[in-house]
Amino acid sequence: MAKIDLFYKYVKYPVITEKSVLIVEKKNKITLVVDKNATKKDVKAVVKEHFNVDVKKVNILITPKGEKKAIVTLKNHDDTMKIATALGIL
Repeated sequence: MAKIDLFYKYVKYPVITEKSVLIVEKKNKITLVVDKNATKKDVKAVVKEHFNVDVKKVNILITPKGEKKAIVTLKNHDDTMKIATALGIL
């Protein structure tokens, strides 16, 4: 399976809110809505492979709407800004 297809198999779309933009700028975190079957390892692997970055940690939560969110913490601030720009968050 191609790299892009695999990324969008797990990642539905980025979360673009005031709070998510603040954590991108201050804490090196990207918030993504992911597939319900995606695990932390899956999300870490596709983000690492798709963007060529080092992922420090992935937290997953279920929203009251029933969506699954992944908060991906990256090691480098420049990588965070690159991904946020590519996804249209900034």
